[in-house]
Amino acid sequence: MNGQLDRWERLLERQTAAAPYVLLVISTVLSLLIDGRSWLTVALVAVAAAWIRLVPRGAVYVAGLVVLIGVLCTRGLWFASFFGFTGYLHSWQYLKGTWRFAGVTATAAISVAAYNGGPPDPTPSAIFTYLFFTAAIVAVVGAFSFVGEITTERSAERKRMVAQLEKAMRENAGLHAQLLVQAREAGVLDERQRMAAEIHDTLAQGLTGIITQLQAAQQAEDWRRHTDNAVRLARESLAEARRSVHAVGPGQLEAAPLPEALREVVARWSEFNGVRADFTTTGTVRPMHPEVEETLLRTAQEALANAAKHAGASRVGLTLSYMEDVVTLDVRDDGAGFDPERVRDGGGFGLTSMGKRVSRLAGTLEIESEPGGGTAVSASVPAVARG
Repeated sequence: MNGQLDRWERLLERQTAAAPYVLLVISTVLSLLIDGRSWLTVALVAVAAAWIRLVPRGAVYVAGLVVLIGVLCTRGLWFASFFGFTGYLHSWQYLKGTWRFAGVTATAAISVAAYNGGPPDPTPSAIFTYLFFTAAIVAVVGAFSFVGEITTERSAERKRMVAQLEKAMRENAGLHAQLLVQAREAGVLDERQRMAAEIHDTLAQGLTGIITQLQAAQQAEDWRRHTDNAVRLARESLAEARRSVHAVGPGQLEAAPLPEALREVVARWSEFNGVRADFTTTGTVRPMHPEVEETLLRTAQEALANAAKHAGASRVGLTLSYMEDVVTLDVRDDGAGFDPERVRDGGGFGLTSMGKRVSRLAGTLEIESEPGGGTAVSASVPAVARG
């Protein structure tokens, strides 16, 4: 629709530019055919055409145009009938303020005089009639010109709005492309972080357990049990790594509810590390959203792995508490303890990973520890029910 309007506007502009020449030709042809041939008329017409074509638009141009219209009107009435309209159009188009009405009035006065055969007689009725028709023409021309000016201004405003809209669309297209790039980069970064956390929670912990079991096999008479444990850990770690690649939840949660899965994790950890570990559940057990259960399970595995690697504890206790709005996992040990601030400043990946997992669910992770005083890890996440 906008393209069609633009074509119409360009066509109107060409017609407006050609109108003075067309009116001049019509007036000339009718004058020569009806009033007879006159080389002076032809010469004046040529001067008028050259004036319209060559003189820069402005007050001087309009004044000369009005004079030429007046001279041509003395050569034939047809110039007042047709070419006189050029004076109205160009007076309104190229003059400003009250000068517009001066140009239109001068053109109207010349045209009315030409229709009357000359200036009005010095009688009140003739003068009144002359002034009345002149004023009527000025009023009509002014009204139509004002309407045309409003239309032109609306058209210019529409063009400005279209230009602004096109600019905004170009900016939005650039912004959209930028957002796509940022979203792609954010997705890649998020996937990298997820894979890093999964590798840490599966392969790293599994390899640590394997190393621990092999070292124990070197120093114990019952080496076969430790090597069997190492083989089992390797198989489980491989299975968990494959599940992580495909973004599938932990295998323990597929086989049993969260409390049972945690109970099995605690029992096996205790068996592998030779450390007493107790597991307790409080509150009404109910199925939680898979991400909630996976976060709590991974937090428990990381806390137990840290207790095995660093704490040297003789006893560990896990408590899973179901409350109305939150589910809380508490892991406590009586080991060597540490300074949590120094560990955070040092960028420990295990604690950072736990914190990110919990905060992703709008939960909280609290760590209380001091050298020689054991460690307590508490993770609280919203109790979002399954389904």
